[in-house]
Amino acid sequence: MTEKDSAPVARTVLQQCLQARLQVKPAEKTSEAQFVQIDRGMVIYICFFKGATDDILPKMVSTLLNLRLSESPSGKMVSVLDLPGSLLIVPQATLGGKAKGRAMQYHNNVGKEDGLRLYGAFVSLCEQELTAAGVTVKHGTYGNRQVLKLDTNGPYTHLMEF
Repeated sequence: MTEKDSAPVARTVLQQCLQARLQVKPAEKTSEAQFVQIDRGMVIYICFFKGATDDILPKMVSTLLNLRLSESPSGKMVSVLDLPGSLLIVPQATLGGKAKGRAMQYHNNVGKEDGLRLYGAFVSLCEQELTAAGVTVKHGTYGNRQVLKLDTNGPYTHLMEF
């Protein structure tokens, strides 16, 4: 999805799922952990790189939500819009990592403030597109370590760069 001569500004990994549960807030002394959960649908892991701007978001949302990655009862491949299904969006800064020796470095990732803004705008655009289609949208918390439990009917995972 990127131009041949330009570096990507975002990386996503798409995973179809039968059910997914994501911890969005860890347990504390006075409160239990909080979770969001979806049933059948798609999980989008997303990471933004330096140079990412709001201009790329509409193309990303349109491309990702219209990909035919899920099998309908008839066996036809359909998008999350057509399932009907649910969507879980997970911020995943580690998608921007590069190995250096035995360690991972994340120097190409966008700064935290810009990443938070871009992530929020991406989630909002997805919600706008999918609410009209009756698709449930849940999302993780940017900047927090999160625990994910995922049930799939196969390792049907796709990497996309924008």
